[in-house]
Amino acid sequence: MIDKSELLSNEYRLRFEKMEQYRNGVWKILCSEFFSRYIPEESTVLDLGAGWGEFINNIKAKTRFAMDLNADTRQHLTNDITLIQQDCSTSWQVASDSLDVVFTSNFLEHLPNKEKIDYTIAEAFRCLKKGGRIICLGPNIKYVNGAYWDFWDHYIPLTEASTEEMLKLAGFDVQECIPRFLPYSMSNDKNPPLFTVQLYLKMPFVWPLFGKQFLVVATKS
Repeated sequence: MIDKSELLSNEYRLRFEKMEQYRNGVWKILCSEFFSRYIPEESTVLDLGAGWGEFINNIKAKTRFAMDLNADTRQHLTNDITLIQQDCSTSWQVASDSLDVVFTSNFLEHLPNKEKIDYTIAEAFRCLKKGGRIICLGPNIKYVNGAYWDFWDHYIPLTEASTEEMLKLAGFDVQECIPRFLPYSMSNDKNPPLFTVQLYLKMPFVWPLFGKQFLVVATKS
């Protein structure tokens, strides 16, 4: 039987190996042009479900952590990032009240049940400082529809509303809830020029036309 870490490695290689450079370019723009507004450079940040580190490698922060079970994650991270290789639905190897930001993108839907998600979010709440922020980005099943299930390891269908409610139940105060933010995929066989990513971020009036991923931002009060 293939262990979970090896399975994750195989999935990432199958899906992303041919487009790794482009994906990194997209995330470099997303971090500098958009997500940096939520993350001061003196922050301590944890990337939950970091994958190959596209977010955490490109965000500017004083201290950076990446959490993932993927055995290949380490080789994709810059040397100043600390890898926490563990199951996120068990107790985190992170001190309480030590993080400024927890970021997660296209990850929660991969957890096998809602109990695992609840425990994961509870650990994020524990580890964040008072006033700390959680940023959740993910495919919105209201707009993706059947394509949501094109990935074998998608388990939990999520929307911006269910994610907002889940965070509130965990004790967070939701600050922003955007049903349509990014397109479902910004890196596929027809990759648009990177300058179009910058243009898209500057035109929020077009997000309702093309966005199929939600963005929910909440704080620990």
